[in-house]
Amino acid sequence: MPSRHPQQDVARAQPTGPRPPAPIPFDVEAVFPELTGTSREVTLLYPRAGQPGPGDSSIGGPLLWPADEPWPMCAEPDHYKPLDAPVGPEPVAMVPVVQLYARDVPGLVFPPGTDLLQILWCPLVHEDDRYAANPRLHWRSTALTTAGPVAGEPPRPHTAEADYLPRPCTVSPTQAVEYPNWDLPEGLGNLLDERFEDLKEVQGYDYFEVATTQQSKVGGYPGWTQQPDWPDCAGCGTRMEHLLSVTATEPDTGRWLPLADRDPHRDGATVPSWRAEADPATLDTFGHDMCLGDLGGMYFFVCRTCPDTPYTHRYDC
Repeated sequence: MPSRHPQQDVARAQPTGPRPPAPIPFDVEAVFPELTGTSREVTLLYPRAGQPGPGDSSIGGPLLWPADEPWPMCAEPDHYKPLDAPVGPEPVAMVPVVQLYARDVPGLVFPPGTDLLQILWCPLVHEDDRYAANPRLHWRSTALTTAGPVAGEPPRPHTAEADYLPRPCTVSPTQAVEYPNWDLPEGLGNLLDERFEDLKEVQGYDYFEVATTQQSKVGGYPGWTQQPDWPDCAGCGTRMEHLLSVTATEPDTGRWLPLADRDPHRDGATVPSWRAEADPATLDTFGHDMCLGDLGGMYFFVCRTCPDTPYTHRYDC
């Protein structure tokens, strides 16, 4: 891989800034006092197709990678591309999925001495991993990484499942507050179902539409599409913390659609903020263009108690 001079600054694209959604149309804890204390701060990423560089936070963009560190390869013997010939013994290059700088995501807690989070995965199916893409996670120090030569273009996988290949996207980290969806306390969902329905019938919006998120994000609640499957740390046995979700869905309508992405011809005074629709001119740029089991996602978890911040993941579709 080519490298640059150690002292050369890594170029950065112009930051896109946050993409605020509409305000929530009701006070969740006033209407549903049973949910008091369940809110969580979340950073919504809002990936948009673009040309991020290694100096940018991104989904699917190039990584700031040390030239003297080998690029991760997957040599699992049973990984495969559906309906294709066996992969063979040659290792498959992992692909960049997430890169986040601390400066862009204030709500993300980094281990001491680090300010850069990177996630890669093998772009093939792994049956022993719930048909997921076998990810790896790295925490880095930007200063230490740029003190030496930085790698250029990484190797490309010689075969890949297209569903696991993200297109390069800039991100617009946007802080918000959300409430639980699948993670409602046990029994509370059934207790509140009728009141949720009353809210929708009287006010015209649904609790789940305006108070919960199912999109790529940092913190908050995992973007589950099935029953929650929280992992416990293998080292200390405690429940792990949700780090981030990379999901197949991004909002193209409703409250969580950013104000800046709304159709200016439809989103007027007669269109409630929770019913807004996306500007057709920008709709094709939304998201990383991966299927991830149709509507599913990859959810990453860490343990902040054990040394080295161990991590794991879950995948659902």
